[in-house]
Amino acid sequence: MVTLHTARVERLAPGSVLSTDRGELTVGSSRPHQQRFLVRFDRIPDRDAAESWRGVVLSAEPLDDPDDDTLWVHQVVGAELVDQHGRSHGRVQAVLDNPASDLLELEDGRLVPSVFIVDYQPGVRVAVEVPSGLLDDPDDGSGA
Repeated sequence: MVTLHTARVERLAPGSVLSTDRGELTVGSSRPHQQRFLVRFDRIPDRDAAESWRGVVLSAEPLDDPDDDTLWVHQVVGAELVDQHGRSHGRVQAVLDNPASDLLELEDGRLVPSVFIVDYQPGVRVAVEVPSGLLDDPDDGSGA
């Protein structure tokens, strides 16, 4: 089972190549199944072999897209998150799929809805305007 963190289902088209920390995998076939996908890969011959791949992160090269307004995961992961007051809150370590709005996960585990992004420099900086208290340090002792 593969969970896509993109709306681009062509990522799982036959012949597509995905990268992992174990090397590349080529998609043999795929089909939707309960909000995920059943995928056959060239290097994984059967269900037993697939068990050893559980939890492995798949990635792909960025797609060329004429929509300049689209913000891609690879553009924000690793970027410094800065609030409207110019304060840095660390780096974005992941983008989590969420029905209301994708969430930027910071290194310390705090989550910031992507709807608060107001500007970005790909791979460098993500500027956000957030409501008061959203980025407060959970260990500051305020009890909030």
